[in-house]
Amino acid sequence: MIDTHLLLTVATVVREGSFERAAQRLHITPSAVSQRVRLLEDRLGTALVLRGQPCSATEAGAQLCRHADIVGLLEDELRRQMPATASASTARSSLRIAVNADSLATWFLPALAELAQAGSAWLDVTVADQDQTAEGLRRGQVLAAVTSQAQAVPGCRSRRLGALRYVATASPRFMARWFARGVSAEALSVAPSLVFNQDDRLQERWVKRLLRRPLPLPAHRLPSSDAFVRAALADMGWGMNPLPLVAPLLASGALAELIPDKPLDVPLYWQVVTLDVPALDALSACVQRHAAQHLS
Repeated sequence: MIDTHLLLTVATVVREGSFERAAQRLHITPSAVSQRVRLLEDRLGTALVLRGQPCSATEAGAQLCRHADIVGLLEDELRRQMPATASASTARSSLRIAVNADSLATWFLPALAELAQAGSAWLDVTVADQDQTAEGLRRGQVLAAVTSQAQAVPGCRSRRLGALRYVATASPRFMARWFARGVSAEALSVAPSLVFNQDDRLQERWVKRLLRRPLPLPAHRLPSSDAFVRAALADMGWGMNPLPLVAPLLASGALAELIPDKPLDVPLYWQVVTLDVPALDALSACVQRHAAQHLS
């Protein structure tokens, strides 16, 4: 049996990133935080927190953090069913979710807003590439994720949400400068492209499908869905943008497709830890409902 105060302390250090901020959150001294963390590490015989700027969890520590989240949700449900167990100092737990930036910028935020209105839990959202979000589940960093991975992570269940449609877009001026003779391998090898970060492979996937072979692409990195669109409008490069985000710009002529009717559909899945907790069930239902309205 793990002492819940020690468990909460370790989780708070990892979430806040430092012993000092954890101490402020828990209303104890940094020394007390350090003592609690060391005590639990001694009891379990393994390191739980990697000391640094910021502090992070070891593999064992990440699993404990997820356990702390689950315990918090279960206690929330107990307080809902038995109000006498609550106190004035009782804090709502957090639902930790990983989602890709383009989903957050298009269809996912309304789902979060609807859930937030219910006020059952705080929402703690982490942004990562859709090919990487499932890793947060494996490491115990989140309880649910929007991911491109269909196979369920161990301890989770997976459900298809639909596909987010992407189109290769650029400004008319960029098209005239770099693709005056058409979108060819030669032109693509020198025309600046846009990528979200080092994990973003959408541009490469679209080109490979178009040419039927891979092609190295020169690229600017812009880790923001909004900046991605604005960079295309500013003639910085071409990139794969979610159709819901750029449809008005395509209609107005501010952006153009590199090749019309050559979209790239990215299937998305909802993976959530297998746990019978109303807060998680409500989250899943809300996400699936909004996905059905906006994804193909």
